[in-house]
Amino acid sequence: MPATKPVGQTVDKWQRRAAVAQPEYSAGVQNPRTNWDEAAAGADASYRAAVTAAAARGAFGAGVRAAGNAKWQQASLRKGPGRFVEGVQVSAPDFQAKIQTVLSTIQGVALPPRGPKGSPQNFQRIQPIGEALRRAFGKTGGGTAAR
Repeated sequence: MPATKPVGQTVDKWQRRAAVAQPEYSAGVQNPRTNWDEAAAGADASYRAAVTAAAARGAFGAGVRAAGNAKWQQASLRKGPGRFVEGVQVSAPDFQAKIQTVLSTIQGVALPPRGPKGSPQNFQRIQPIGEALRRAFGKTGGGTAAR
């Protein structure tokens, strides 16, 4: 059996090294060996194959069941709130650009007339909005999501 360091020593070293690695992280992002978009796009076939294989063996569901709700909840509450606020703050310009497109697209739609309360005609009024949003974001096919 190969010898390894004790788990506590390994975890301690990982924590100490990671705590001072922010400059290296930033430098790696600023000066990557390969541009992120080129490398990521080049890995598309591998990604599809890996996701298909994982789906075929039920890896996602197995991982969810193995972790369980309590682990997800504990980790989310420990790490998420601060990251959520920071993420919203740094994403505001991107959000503004996208939501401006959404709102101006919706404002430009001519809706069919309203029908009696609860009528199918009223539900059909949202279809032109969905279609306009899909066109605005370059999407085709069914559904009305604007993502």
